[in-house]
Amino acid sequence: MKKSDLAKKVARQQSIETAAAADRLDRVVNQILRALKRGEEARLPGLGTISPGRDWAFEQESDAPSVIREAPDNDI
Repeated sequence: MKKSDLAKKVARQQSIETAAAADRLDRVVNQILRALKRGEEARLPGLGTISPGRDWAFEQESDAPSVIREAPDNDI
C-alpha cells in the first residue's frame, strides 16, 4: 500500500482532508524513526515492536495478523 492510499483511507475513516491524514502519517513515521535513531524500540500497538540496530527486528504480537515482512537490507 502506498502512502497516498493509506492517507485516503485514514481521511475517510476520520472524516478529515487527505492532506491532514498524510500529515498525521508523516508525524507517526517520523516519531518511529526518531525513537529508532535514539536506540529505543518503537511499539506499534496491535502490530508489534520494531527494535533498532543495523540488523533491525520486528517482533509481532501474537494476536496481530501476519502481513508484515522484513524489509530489505536498507539503512533507515
